[in-house]
Amino acid sequence: MALSKDKKHAVVAEVAQALGSSKMTVVAKYQGTTVKALQQLRRDARAGGTKLRVVKNRLAIKALSSVDTLKDVDTGALNGQLLYAFNSEDEVAPAQALATFAKQNPTIEFVGAITAQGKFISSDEVKALATLPSKEQLIAQVIATLASPLHDVTNALSGNLHALLDGIEAKATN
Repeated sequence: MALSKDKKHAVVAEVAQALGSSKMTVVAKYQGTTVKALQQLRRDARAGGTKLRVVKNRLAIKALSSVDTLKDVDTGALNGQLLYAFNSEDEVAPAQALATFAKQNPTIEFVGAITAQGKFISSDEVKALATLPSKEQLIAQVIATLASPLHDVTNALSGNLHALLDGIEAKATN
């Protein structure tokens, strides 16, 4: 069903707002994916703060040109049936949500991504981003790395204390 001119303007405004606030917008082909599978993808992505939208490419290009920081984005790869994944909190979450879903549904295929700085990155770079751990996991790894020497020192000191106490105990019982 064709959209009226007013509805098209509303869609462009909504997509422009989502593009402007998104830290990373991942673009993927979804041709051949069932409606039920797309609904599941939307639910799974929403849990991570990612919003999915299927938009006509012509309207998406108009929305890109209406955002000041995204006016110069290369739109040459935006053709075919595309799905746009927006996330205003995490750069990696949209790529991870789509990559996780694509493992069970190979009909989802990355086209690329649009960064908040206005660069269009390739599908290979998006796949690399999708394999990164989440922000929380990275913070936990850094904390564990920083705490490791302290943990090692306390274990060494407590090991010596235990050995000393065991020695004193052995002498006391003799």
